Amino acid sequence: MQMQLQALIAEEAVVWRMVEGSNTGSHMEVARPSIFSGEVGKIGGFTMVCKLYLRMKMKEAPLEEQILWILSYIQGGSVDVWKENVLEDLEGGILEYEIVGEFFMDIRKEFREEDEEVVKVAKLRRIEQEGKTMDKYM
Repeated sequence: MQMQLQALIAEEAVVWRMVEGSNTGSHMEVARPSIFSGEVGKIGGFTMVCKLYLRMKMKEAPLEEQILWILSYIQGGSVDVWKENVLEDLEGGILEYEIVGEFFMDIRKEFREEDEEVVKVAKLRRIEQEGKTMDKYM
């Protein structure tokens, strides 16, 4: 799982460099992200759409404005508690990030798809071969 997490982080860095390096115009139509409510398996798509939008429409916006825009699409359930803490820090003048990419990394850490990994491991453990579960072979 550690290797998968490292691979995801590396992939995130490559994609972010690609997004930062592109020279697209702000005149283009860009999809806005769907509301992110902490649902397992949705964080990757959410961050990707946010990155594209920021790069194409808000490239010159101050970091705090970009973070607030991202937060406006994070709503519902347990994500509201995390969001409220971030907003309190911003209101208190605490900005822990130097670039928006660091904020995305924080989001991914906070809402990592670890639960999805746990579900996959549980499914693997239930796989049977010749009537025996995976645990019998370990």
